Formats: sequence, structure tokens, C-alpha cells
Amino acid sequence: MNWIIILVGFMSINLSVSLKELEYSTPRSCKELKQRFGFSTDGLYYLSTASGVVYQTYCDMKTAGGGWTLVASVHENNLYGKCTTGDRWSSQQGGSPNVPEGDGSWSNTVTFGTAEAATSDDFKNPGYYDITAEDVAVWHVPNNERVDQWKVKSFLRYHTETKFLNSYSGNLYNLFKQFPVKFGVGSCPANHGPSVPVVYDVGNTISNLNLYGPNIRVQTQPGFITFRAMNTERAALAICSGLKPTGCNNEHCCIGGGGHFPEASPRQCGDFTGFDWDGYGTGVGWSASKQVTEAAVLIFYR
Repeated sequence: MNWIIILVGFMSINLSVSLKELEYSTPRSCKELKQRFGFSTDGLYYLSTASGVVYQTYCDMKTAGGGWTLVASVHENNLYGKCTTGDRWSSQQGGSPNVPEGDGSWSNTVTFGTAEAATSDDFKNPGYYDITAEDVAVWHVPNNERVDQWKVKSFLRYHTETKFLNSYSGNLYNLFKQFPVKFGVGSCPANHGPSVPVVYDVGNTISNLNLYGPNIRVQTQPGFITFRAMNTERAALAICSGLKPTGCNNEHCCIGGGGHFPEASPRQCGDFTGFDWDGYGTGVGWSASKQVTEAAVLIFYR
């Protein structure tokens, strides 16, 4: 019985919630846990999909009213490995035009990883495609941090407030069905997906921009999150975190992607694409800073 498993997973218990109520009202999201059952503590909880699949994830119950459900994390396990094992948000099959969508994780129902290890490995739970949400939040957290340190150690956190997911059937799974992360599906800048304004919870436009190399800073506008950005060579990038591209060298600031990046292939292929173009973590030229290179990107719904 799902309600027994879920109750054990709660980190705080509202005694006014009866077992019978939980039995017939299995929570689908952290927002539901907060609004219907009064849970208010950050931490790991158990949720259930519409079909009854139970999974554990992290709930942020404080930021901007709380109720944020962690659905995914993008973690670069080896920037020197180009579309190799562990690059689940791009391709683990090598960079090839014959596999233009790579692993296809942005728009399929394959899940992987665990919530507790979300800063040490890639993570995707069933909530990514099951939850109907309105907004997203993103945290950049240094690699290998323990769950209870995520919020205090994060150096960039922001959320949207425009309810933009209502236009895309309530989640990123459906958004990326409309804007496939696939090599050759469009061109830059004509075929970018939506850019949505964000509200910063930790950091600001200046600190966000300075996470990336000086060459790319002049080709982006901070204060947005962009989905499915194309680059000059028609490679597709999934998310530009905190940025709206104004140029077409987006592989140096956006994460995730399809299965092929033609320029100097396979140098740009991987979950953090061309972050190391002018050296690992140097923050010069086209290279991103070491701080953002060695941090996981956590994605939440509400």
C-alpha cells in the first residue's frame, strides 16, 4: 500500500493528516504536500505518479512560498569524456549525426540516478514527465554536496513566476516534445525555444553572467532561462541557465544537447558541451569558470 511507504518518507509529520486521507490522496508533488497536508520542511520525501509509481525526491518548502519538486539534475561527470558513459543529458553513444537526438533524455520517460546523489551523478525521476506544473526553479550546487548542504552551498538559484509551463502541457517533457533537442532540427537564432524571465533567489545578473567566459558574455543576456537553443552549426542545446542567447556560440554557456556537435567533433559533445574550449575551468576566452563547471544543475517544478 503506497501510503505506508510515503508516510515513512516524510521528514516532518502533520498530525492533523489522517492515515486514511493519505491512503486515498497519495501526493503527486511537493506543492501538494505543502498545500494539502501542511508539510513545510525542506528535505527528501516520497511521491507517487498517476499510475502509482512511488519515488523519492527533494522538496524545497521555503523558497518563494515553497512547494518545489526536484525532478532532475545535470551533472558533468567527466568533461574530458566527450559523449561517453555518464553523459545522459546529451549522448553516451559518441557524437554522431546518425544519432541526432543522442540519448533523448529531455523528451523520454527513462529515469536514472537517486535524489540523494543528485549533485554527484545525473538524476531524473518520474515527476519530470508526470507532474503538471507552472514554473521551474534552478539551483547550481557544487558537486558532491550532501542533501542538507544544497541550499546553503548553492551559488546561483532562481525561479520563474510567469506560469509559462501552462503553454507546454505542464512540464519540460512536453516542452521538449515541441522543441526537440536534436541536431539539425533548426538554425540559430530563428529556431530557439522560449526564453523566460527569472527571479534570483541567490546571485544576480552580474554573478550569473560572470560564471562564463568573456567571449560568451557579450553574446548573452542574463535574467532569463532559455530552452532549446541552436548554435552556428545547427547543434541543439537544451537549457541556457539564467541566460538568453543573443549570438550563436551557445555551446559555451548552455547544457545538455542532442547527439552531434559538428565543430571540431567531438570536442563540444557532452552534458556541459563546450565549457572547456579554452581550457578546463579557466574562465578565459570561451571557457566557463571552474565554479560552474564543477557544479550540478538541479531542476525543480512547481
